[in-house]
Amino acid sequence: MDARLGSLLIGFAVVVGAGFALFEFGDAARPVGRGTPAPAFSLPRVDGSGRVSLDELRGKVVLVNFWATWCKPCEDEMPAMERLYRRLAGQGFELVAISVDEDADAVRRFRERYGLTFTILLDPEKRTARDYQTFRFPESLLIGADGVVVERYVGEKRWDAEAYVERIRRLLAARLPSGSA
Repeated sequence: MDARLGSLLIGFAVVVGAGFALFEFGDAARPVGRGTPAPAFSLPRVDGSGRVSLDELRGKVVLVNFWATWCKPCEDEMPAMERLYRRLAGQGFELVAISVDEDADAVRRFRERYGLTFTILLDPEKRTARDYQTFRFPESLLIGADGVVVERYVGEKRWDAEAYVERIRRLLAARLPSGSA
């Protein structure tokens, strides 16, 4: 009887453990990377002028950058991001920098200090960063006009280098004309 009770308890523990794992991890997100749909977001602008959602950027090539003011590599890449943005602005390209800082004033001061003109959004609770499975900063995702991730970049990049500019230009050239499916 003791062996049977022991077997029943072990079986019960396995079933409970499996149930917990399915409940806890059953909806585990597919890795966000090349070829996957970019997760939707809607976040406030740092300047308080409303929100920006990924849906409203559909049809544009978008570089989404996750960063923080306390991150030195983030700070180092910002001037190159601004040069990239100015070079490709108005051509169907958007650069969206999502700050994970808790202090919006620090983000505003940072933007002013560097004269940044691209869109900066706030994600102080890091919900969007988690949706994008981003835990190191800076981390960027290049998203095609169809809303699918083209590439994921980890670490500081010289965004105005010709290789990045040309890759984005190729994506811009490949976009479907307005009104096409």
